[in-house]
Amino acid sequence: MHNLAIALKLKGHDVSGSDDEIFEPAKTRLKENGILPDKIGWNAGRISKDIDAIILGMHARTDNPELSHAQKLKLNIYSFPEYIYLNAKEKTRIAIAGSHGKTTITSMVMHVMRKCNFDFDYMVGALVKGFDQGLKLTEEAPFIVLEADEYLSSPINMEPKFLWYKPQIVLLSGIAWDHMNVFPSIEVYHEQFRKFIKSLPKNAVVVYYNGDKILSQLVNEFNHIDKIPYQMPSYRIEGNQFVIEVEKSEDVKLELFGSHNVLNTEGAKHICSQIGISNSDFYEAIKDFKGAGKRLETIFENDNFIAFRDFAHAPSKVKATVDGMKDQYPNRTLIGCLELHTFSSLNAEFIPQYKNSMQKADYKFVYINQEAVELKRMKLLTKAEVFDAFGDPDLQVFYDREELVNAVQIHPMLDSVLLMMSSGNFGGLNLDKFAKQMVKK
Repeated sequence: MHNLAIALKLKGHDVSGSDDEIFEPAKTRLKENGILPDKIGWNAGRISKDIDAIILGMHARTDNPELSHAQKLKLNIYSFPEYIYLNAKEKTRIAIAGSHGKTTITSMVMHVMRKCNFDFDYMVGALVKGFDQGLKLTEEAPFIVLEADEYLSSPINMEPKFLWYKPQIVLLSGIAWDHMNVFPSIEVYHEQFRKFIKSLPKNAVVVYYNGDKILSQLVNEFNHIDKIPYQMPSYRIEGNQFVIEVEKSEDVKLELFGSHNVLNTEGAKHICSQIGISNSDFYEAIKDFKGAGKRLETIFENDNFIAFRDFAHAPSKVKATVDGMKDQYPNRTLIGCLELHTFSSLNAEFIPQYKNSMQKADYKFVYINQEAVELKRMKLLTKAEVFDAFGDPDLQVFYDREELVNAVQIHPMLDSVLLMMSSGNFGGLNLDKFAKQMVKK
């Protein structure tokens, strides 16, 4: 939402906004563009007949006073994905969907298209090196690359976001149950992807990971689309680098960590081939891709210690990240810190999905921010519920940020990897500063 606000401001629109909490880097970026709200919270007095369009985020509630007043005034109210589609319906739309890897694969495609001199718009859930913002909308660009989320469009439009886009080119990375607060069973969750595939235009190209049996079954239910399966390519690990083994060509060393990113690279390659980028040009371009912001992002490194932040929060993402780190650094101590922050991860019925997800970490910490739980109007998970769900006797659970910090700092940082995983911000913890303090203690 903040990226859309900035993109519209850059197009010359008069933009204002509101929210009940604003995290970094959104806060600073909104301030730099002159559109940071004066006050946090909601005020119906901000809404008037002079407003041409209201763009409604998913997390505004149906009883939001600003929304209620906009409805009373009969203003034009759009969901975020609806507004994006209205500005992109004349373009070739490339949608990257699936339960995991969306942001990274979208960023890879953007990176390669930019290096291959394509003119394109985009929408991605992170800052990507080489791009000034996370969303770009122009009149001229013939392509738009979209991170296509399955979460709901808005509180007054309870359909998944990706149903709006009608893309001609699609990637599906896999299906692993998420967002239990809106998709209460795995069957309901699967049905959203069935709806998405059904909604695609005739002869849309669908690139999909065929190692996911559920996804493969869903894709093959439909005959109106062109299907291109992909799978894990051959690779090896040299030192601390993953190397893709390419037939009849030079092997490709990646700047990324984890076997899941080798698979992400393969998916991105197939998408780029659909718009005319050769495999050789793709591999040449991807060599210096260092990842999307907050996706296994290095925040500190010296000879003996390295710290990462990662947006991982869903069970499959947490497991892939932890396993990937241990594969990358088998001889180092892995310290894993996970914040449970989403509606699903804070739900007692869903949390058993995390079983064994942090098993490969040598030290395991879980943090829950009680203020975030209150904002979501949820019941606070007990430590016993968290222990039982993860099934790990070595797990430590914290509700207080300083207690978490103190517990992590006890461990020696010599030959260690610190992994901080969250879709939130660990109660406002400055991760860059924290990582530097770890080596100074």
